[in-house]
Amino acid sequence: MAVDKSVHARRFILPKGAFVAAFSEHRIHKVFEVSILLKGAHAVLECLSGVALALVSTDTIVSWVSWFTQDEFGEDPNDAVATFLLNMAQGFSVGTKNFYVFYLLSHGIVKVFLVAALLRNKIWAYPASLAVLALFIIYQVYRYSYTHSIGLVLLTVFDFFVMYLIWHEYQLIRRHLPTDPPSKAP
Repeated sequence: MAVDKSVHARRFILPKGAFVAAFSEHRIHKVFEVSILLKGAHAVLECLSGVALALVSTDTIVSWVSWFTQDEFGEDPNDAVATFLLNMAQGFSVGTKNFYVFYLLSHGIVKVFLVAALLRNKIWAYPASLAVLALFIIYQVYRYSYTHSIGLVLLTVFDFFVMYLIWHEYQLIRRHLPTDPPSKAP
């Protein structure tokens, strides 16, 4: 069976290696979309947590933590985790609660807004997201200096990764390059 080489030549009009590059761009775009969706899910959780925290009193938080840790204290009155949780709850002031409500809601709302704009390919959202993520990272590093939380380290690493993907996607959009691989015409 003879193969018409002109058909194959027309399928790959791109220079040699460009199809592979376009395919890679498509994969990077998919990772970008998933990362942005994860950021959006995290933002929604922040908003819901902020609302929930606003609706609960500090006395209720202490009651819940006391109830949650009572079995641990029954087994071991010196349980380090239970003691830590109870001390944290008892030291959780109204001012601290209000700060966390503001923090969670403001971060969540800003991120939901930016994620929605990025998913709609709004050109202004790319530099705005980079700036906001940079500010979040600066704050997370500052908080890390006090807490030494591994969670903050992981969140910061993920934020750097998302920043790279946003920057990469923004460069493609500015050059008007497609993020989908070229279709293979029959």
